[in-house]
Amino acid sequence: MSALPAQTRPARRWSPTAAPRLRPAPEPGERRARPRLAYAVVALASIGAIAVVQLLLSIAMTQGAYEMDEQLLRQAELQREQQKLSDDLDRLESPQFLAANAEALGMVPNAAPVYLRLSDGAVLGDPTAAAGAATSSASLVPNALIDGVPLVTERGEGETAKGGEGKPATPADGTPAAPPALTGGLPTPATH
Repeated sequence: MSALPAQTRPARRWSPTAAPRLRPAPEPGERRARPRLAYAVVALASIGAIAVVQLLLSIAMTQGAYEMDEQLLRQAELQREQQKLSDDLDRLESPQFLAANAEALGMVPNAAPVYLRLSDGAVLGDPTAAAGAATSSASLVPNALIDGVPLVTERGEGETAKGGEGKPATPADGTPAAPPALTGGLPTPATH
């Protein structure tokens, strides 16, 4: 044996920073793939675009909700106006208002009406002229809904039933004015 002692290398200590990196060997003809900055930019840009589109859609839906609420309020307002006009029409179509207008125009109620039977053309009743002073057409059943609504003869030319106070119309040809208002009420039939 030899007299010289064997020289040994000192043992290496393992440290995480000094560890070698291990990678699989590339195949022949294959390029080594490197991460690209363009992919990261595209991914971040698409995420940003999605966020912007979502924000714009949210704004559009909110605007649509406000417009729908405005239209619902407008619809409710128009329904109230329609109901008001329908009530006005019902008031002007009431029998009391029609009778008062007929009286204001000079018509008088007939206490002895005559009927015509269409099947054979027979006249039932005694035809006589209606007398204006004999009966009155003032309402036996008052209608408080038509108080203050001007009659046809009280409206000015071109005024409607909703128009303001007008002066009584006087005929231009000199004919006598409508007879004075009668008192007592509408005649009612004596039926049981």
